[in-house]
Amino acid sequence: MSERGPDQWFEDIKNCKALPENDMKQLCEKVKDLLMEESNIQPVRSPVTVCGDIHGQFHDLLELFKIAGGFPSQSGLSTNYIFLGDYVDRGYFSLETFTLLMILKVKFPQHITLVRGNHESRQITQVYGFYEECLNKYGSTMVWKYCCQVFDFLTLSAIIDGKILCIHGGLSPEIRMLDQIRVLSRAQEVPHEGGFCDIVWSDPDNVDTWAISPRGAGWLFGAKVAREFNHINNLQLIARAHQLVMEGFRYHFPDKDVVTVWSAPNYCYRCGNVASVMKVDDNLNVNFQIFSAVPDDTLKINPSKNQKNGNEYFL
Repeated sequence: MSERGPDQWFEDIKNCKALPENDMKQLCEKVKDLLMEESNIQPVRSPVTVCGDIHGQFHDLLELFKIAGGFPSQSGLSTNYIFLGDYVDRGYFSLETFTLLMILKVKFPQHITLVRGNHESRQITQVYGFYEECLNKYGSTMVWKYCCQVFDFLTLSAIIDGKILCIHGGLSPEIRMLDQIRVLSRAQEVPHEGGFCDIVWSDPDNVDTWAISPRGAGWLFGAKVAREFNHINNLQLIARAHQLVMEGFRYHFPDKDVVTVWSAPNYCYRCGNVASVMKVDDNLNVNFQIFSAVPDDTLKINPSKNQKNGNEYFL
């Protein structure tokens, strides 16, 4: 029997078929090798499609690719993607979701950028479902451990044509210049405080400058903070995810310089929201494609299983 590789893995995962444990080990090693070469602010050229939280909603991720222009490919017409983190937890198919994105990274490394979210963490995944899902599907925690090693190497941000900063959460009082993100040590578990923590945990809000976050990590930051940060760093927009928005995307401040992109429709299979992806063209014009959840009968799941009522602040 010939050795299986990315092409065979891709065919399996498109059908929501989890890979054997040894294949997952190989896949995670290949992805780690690629991620090690990326910087903390990974440069990306437009045009590109920016995607927010997925949270294990595998079938909705397939729908996202369908509406956004298809999977990446080697053709000159390939759609390029940036994903803003939170691939796992809450949904029923975290394993398959993260596996698909890793396979795409191995097959088309120049066409997909994977940013780290606050859920790409050992501590959070042990509470919100991914750990338990791996244990149920493999009978051991080894695959969870392989994936957590990949989490540690995910980039902290991407920057489109030097002008649009893409992060999971938000800003930090400890980070004034982009160069301060570039020198962070990222190959570790998400810290409990500091610049790295804030990038994946903070939220924009109607506050003057900075305020304590009700999430217990990161900060709330106001319009003045965003305006100053973008001015100093010559940015036109911060694109982030991390917060459910019922309409799929939301600009937070009058200057329209911070936007939330949310890509998990009918979040947790009950919120009733639509989702979006943000299309950035080669002139850095932005528009949003809205999409809805696939029908429940597509999922082949028992809704009561795995459902955890977590602290709402972790949404």
